[in-house]
Parts: sequence; structure tokens; C-alpha cells
Amino acid sequence: MNNEENQIFPLVPIRDSVIMPHTESVLTFGRSKSVSALDSAFSAGKRIVFVLQKEVGMNNPAPKDLFTVGTLCEIERMIKDEPTGNVNALVKGLDRVEVMSFESVDPFFTAKVQSIPDEIVESDELVALANHVTQEFKKAANLGKQVDFLIFMNIVSGLPPRELSDQVASVLDIKATEKQALLETSDVRKRLDKVNELLAKEVKLLEIERKISVKTQQRLDKSVREAMLRERLKTIEKELGEDENKEFKELHEKMKKAKLPSEIEEKVAKEIARLEQMSSYNPEASYIRTYLDWVLDLPWSKFSEDNIDLKTAKKILDEDHYKLEKIKERIIEYLAVFKLRKDQETKDASQNSSEPKEKESTQKRNVVPTILCFVGPPGVGKTSIGKSIARALNREFVKISLGGIRDEAEIRGHRRTYVGAMPGRIIQGIKQAGTSNPVFMLDEIDKVGNDFRGDPSAALLEALDPEQNHAFSDHYLELPYDLSRVMFITTCNVLDTIPPALRDRLEIIHFAGYTADEKFEIAKRFLWGKLIPGHGLNKKNVKISDKAIYQIIARYTREAGVRGLERELSKIMRKVAKKVVSGKKTPTLVTTNNLNKYLGPFRFSATIAEEKDEVGMSTGLAWTEAGGDVLFIEVALMPGKGHLLLTGQLGEVMQESCKAALSYVRSHYKDFNLPEKFSQSIDVHVHVPEGAVPKDGPSAGVAITTALVSALTKRATKKEVGMTGEVTLRGRVLEIGGVKEKVIAAHRAGLKTIILPQENKKDEEDIPRHVRRDIKFIYVTKVDEVLKNALVEGKAGKKASSVKKK
Repeated sequence: MNNEENQIFPLVPIRDSVIMPHTESVLTFGRSKSVSALDSAFSAGKRIVFVLQKEVGMNNPAPKDLFTVGTLCEIERMIKDEPTGNVNALVKGLDRVEVMSFESVDPFFTAKVQSIPDEIVESDELVALANHVTQEFKKAANLGKQVDFLIFMNIVSGLPPRELSDQVASVLDIKATEKQALLETSDVRKRLDKVNELLAKEVKLLEIERKISVKTQQRLDKSVREAMLRERLKTIEKELGEDENKEFKELHEKMKKAKLPSEIEEKVAKEIARLEQMSSYNPEASYIRTYLDWVLDLPWSKFSEDNIDLKTAKKILDEDHYKLEKIKERIIEYLAVFKLRKDQETKDASQNSSEPKEKESTQKRNVVPTILCFVGPPGVGKTSIGKSIARALNREFVKISLGGIRDEAEIRGHRRTYVGAMPGRIIQGIKQAGTSNPVFMLDEIDKVGNDFRGDPSAALLEALDPEQNHAFSDHYLELPYDLSRVMFITTCNVLDTIPPALRDRLEIIHFAGYTADEKFEIAKRFLWGKLIPGHGLNKKNVKISDKAIYQIIARYTREAGVRGLERELSKIMRKVAKKVVSGKKTPTLVTTNNLNKYLGPFRFSATIAEEKDEVGMSTGLAWTEAGGDVLFIEVALMPGKGHLLLTGQLGEVMQESCKAALSYVRSHYKDFNLPEKFSQSIDVHVHVPEGAVPKDGPSAGVAITTALVSALTKRATKKEVGMTGEVTLRGRVLEIGGVKEKVIAAHRAGLKTIILPQENKKDEEDIPRHVRRDIKFIYVTKVDEVLKNALVEGKAGKKASSVKKK
């Protein structure tokens, strides 16, 4: 601001606050005059004058009620609070100014002001005084004075005396009138002297407060020490009187009964000794008690007596589950190996009873057990067969669900240093089982996630590794626990999300979807008999015909497992229960004629295959987490410029399959009697219905190629033919996965012929016999063979050139 010229600025009175030059402040304004002045200044040059009013409580001060010296500031930022109408402004002090005259009072104050220049004479004395003020300010901050970090760093960085006096004055705990006096002092030396005096007073007060705080802390420490000594005195008195604490007696007895390994017993004894010497009022005492309870409640030396009878095991598995022959066979094999291993261990133990125990335990650990992993869609019996295994072995069964777990501490436990710490899920499951050799099921292992808290799947590596789990380390226990006798079983829907290192430790057993006949037997043998007493009924109240069960399977459910079927049967039970409670005691017979009264109209058609041969359409087969499914591929041709349009929420791999199919057709145009440049005059639209469902994978390649050739050559695709396989640009049909699930889905949909890659012929033996009997399998190696069997006989290329660019 030019000192020789007076300038006019908006002026705002402020209460109980003074803004010093060279400082930044955040102010809140609510008076209408103040808000108007701020708006005007912000829209003009962002410069405004703030002056302290003489009386704090005055709402509408007049010019005579204001001091004549204020601060010219720049508004750096301004935010309006709409609900209250208040304005928050960040302002920076620029210069001292004197109010020469008021130019207007409405709608806000405007005043003519003149800058007040600083009077400064450079000298060594002034520099020394500035250094002294800086040191005093550091001392005040060390004594606990609350100062913004940026302001502190700015002051101690070495400011000129004129800026230093203003910066320190802005943070002093003094009255507004005292700050106003500093603002009105233009002589830098006098202003710095006054700041030094005020700062010295504040440092003195801070030193007194520090002394008071230290004395208070010393008195508190003394009282705590006295309380501790009193508690120790009580302990000594009880020892002299031979009155041992009952709690510690119980802990020692529990330790003896637990039959802990020697190194574990030594650690527990130390913890009990620590607890005995500790005051009951010490917060750590409760943590040690909880820790000892966990350690002593674990079944360190308790084991279920195995009852390995293969005939009994086979009988139990057959009682609980229908079919699943390969899976049952694999489990029986596992139990047979388990029995032989146990017999061998017993024989070795009797022969080598004189050998050291350490060597014996090492020999046992050399035999590596298998960790089973059941993979399959929901509802096919993965979890329930684990219970059957436990029943066959006469062992306890424990199941924990890993779905959604993202914290490694859920598996390994939390460190004891954390408040509320506890062991991980595995140790909790062992305690729940009450034995050290339960059947332990880790459900939904493919749903384990990971984030900043760690990777739970990495923590599972130790527990599921037979070479390491004889000394599993839980963060809470900090003791090795032997999991080598635990029979771990894991379940999942897909293998892709399981890390390779974890998958390598598992023996994979695949569970496929059930056929309609298998579902019928499950419903008749297991579900119906289980649901009748579960709904308070008896066999006299309700009966169901075999045809009605088949109709429920075909027309009311579409799934790989039987959970949906169980829900539909439960609906029938509830309606029958309502009849019985209402007084209708007549037995209910559910047949195909009255089924819709209980379950409503059909939800699915009897078959979802096409009703007639169609041009530009083919039936593909897909694999999903819920089992197999049927996929329809539709192709439409339009006049255009050779564009390929893909819809139906196709994934990247499936989009590439569409492009590969089109490239194959274009490169073999002569084989289909198509014009050389046929693709330049048409646009091809490939659509897969059910657009809301994401689809991906390469196995739809043959279906896409068939639908495309059908549309271009006008040859219809046979309605009863389904197909799956990956296609290369050379026309080779490559092997795919999920054959069993896909074929079962095709059978369910009513397809009669399935085209599969030649390399998948080995998978035919996995397909149920009932399905193989109803379906004709055609194995191919080239796309030409696919088209020969999938398309209706006709002259290729007939009317194919009719779609031309206009």
C-alpha cells in the first residue's frame, strides 16, 4: 500500500480479537453488515480492513466505538454456511493502517485509511533481542504451550525483527486490548521489548504449572507403590498362615489333569507364578487368568478312540448320501490307509517301547496324511459328507466357515498385547471339539479374502501342511500345538480363487451335480422323511406320488444340488400343517394334478431346448458354480460395413472367441460358397440371451462358429444338438473342462445329441449311466465335423449373398 495516498476499503469491526500483520487467521462472521462487507471485498480486490471494537458485547457499533488503528488484510478463502448464514474466512494480515475517515456506514462500513510504516533502526542490540525472543518462544513450546506446528516452524526459522514481533504477539495468551497496544506500536524495538516482557511472564507461568504437574504425579506414584506393597504384605501373611489361595490350587490341579507336554507345562507354571505374585487389582492379572483358562481348557492329551471298520463306514456313508460312488470309494480308501497306518504304529510302538519318545514321535510325523478338498456346486452334500466321515470314525466334528474372512488373526489369533485378544478359529475349534483328533471342516475355503490386515490363506498353509502342523503356532497361545492327528477337510465351489501354494497341499475330490433320477431318490429316501417330523407331521398326514416329485424337480427347480428341491417340499409341508391345525384331518395326497395348489404355477418349462430348427442360432453348454447350464447363441446379419457387434455381457475371452469364429469363416469362405468380400457388405451381431448374467470362457467357440455359419449359409441348426469346445483359427476343436456338469445340464434341458472335443472322450466315464443312455455323443477334432452334425442338410451358401450393401 502506498504510504502517501489514502485508499478506501470495506471495514469490519471484530470482537475480542486482533489480527497482526504477517499472520493468518480464520474468522467467523454472522452480522449482516460484516457479511456484506466481506462479499463486497471478496468480489472487488479481496482486501478489507479489520478493526477491534471497544466493547465486546456491542452488536451494532458506531465509528466512535472502534479503535482508530486496524489491520489491512487479504481474504484468501471464504466459505458460507448456508443453514446458519455465517461466513468463515481465512485472512492474511498485510499492513498496519490508521482510519482517517468513514466514507459510509450502510450497508456496511467503508473507510479511508493510511498505512503506518514500521520504524526500525538496524543494530546488533535489536538482533540480539530478536534471538532472545526466539529462544524464549522455544522454551515456552517445550513447557507445553499449544502452538500450531507451521507457526512454530516459521517463528524458529529466523524471521526479521518486524515480522517476529507480530508473529509471536499473535500467539501470546494476552487480552485483546494488550494486542491492540502492540498493533498501535510502530517502533519495532519498543514492540519487540513489549513482546519479550509478555513472553517472559507466560514462560514463568508455564514453569509453575510444570512443577505442580510433577508433584501431583509423584504423589500418585507413591500411592500406587503403597497399594502394591500392601498387597504383597497380604500375600506374605497368607503364606505364613499356610493359607494358600484357592484359585491357585485349582489352577495347579487343572495343570496336572491336562497332562501337558513338558515344555508347555513349564511355561504354564511360570505364568501361574507370575499371577500369584501379582496384585488382583493389576489389569494384567485378568489377561493372565484368561490366557491360563484357554491353555488349560485345550485337550492337549485327549483323543477320540478311532473305530475304523470299513463295512460300518460304507454303511454310514450310504445311509446319509445317495450315489456319489467315486467319492465314497475315495473316502473308504483313505480310511483303509488310515487303519493300516494306525495298526503299523501300534505294532512299532510295542516293538520299540524302549526307544526314546522323541524318536517315536518323529517316526509318526514321517507318515504324511492327506488333506481332502471337496469341490462342487452348492447343495450337493460336501458339508454333510464331512459329518458322515466323523460319524464313521467315531470322532468329534467341527466346522468353521471361512467365507468373507480377511484378517490373518482370525486363523492364527491375536497377540496377547491387544485388548480383547483371543486365539484363532482353529484353536477355538479344537477347544470346542474337546479332543485333539476331531474331523475339522474348513468350509468355503475359496471365499477367503485378503487386505491390509494380512492374508488368511497364507496362515492356513501351516495348519494344512502335514510336515508342519505338528507344531502349529497360534499368536495368542505362543505355544506349539500338535494338529497332526486332526483330519482336515476343506470345501469350496471353485478352485480358481484358492492360492496355488494352498491348493498344492490339498487332494481334490470333485462333486458333480445330481441328475433328475438321483434327485428323485434323494428326495424320496432322505428329504421327505426328514421334513415330515421337522414340520410336526407324520406319515399318515401327507403322502406324495413319484410323478409329483419328478414334476417338482423338472418344473419348479433348476439347480445342481437339492437345496431348492428341499425348499419346495417344505412349502408343501407347511400348507399341509396349516390344514391339520385348521381341523382337516383327512390325509393329503400330493399328485401332479393338485401340485399347483401347493407350489403355484410352473416356474420352468419341461424342457428348455428349442422347439424347432432355427437359422442363426445354436445351443452351447456352459459351466457355472451352480453346475452346468445351457447357453443359446444368436447371430443376426444386417447391411453394413463389416462390423462385429457383441452383446449379452460377454467377457474378454468370449469376445475373442466371437472374433476368432468370424475370422475362421472369412478365411474359409470358399468352403461355405460365400462371396470373397461378403463380410464388407454386412454387419454381424452376436447375442447371448440373459444379458444381465456375465458370461465368459472359450468353450462356446464351436457354438458361436456354428451359429455364424448357419446365419451366413441359411442352413438351420438342429434343435436337439448341443455343443461345447474351443475353436482355433485353423478350425481345430480343443479340449474343455466341466464335461460332466455340462452334459447333465443338456440332459436336463432335453437335448439328444452332444458334440464334444475328441480329447474329452476320457470324461465320458464320469457321466452317470442314465444320462449316457439317453444322449448320443459325437466326438470331433475339426469344425467341419461339428457343422456336418449340427446343421440341417442343405446347399451351403444358398441365398447367402442376398444381404448386400445398399
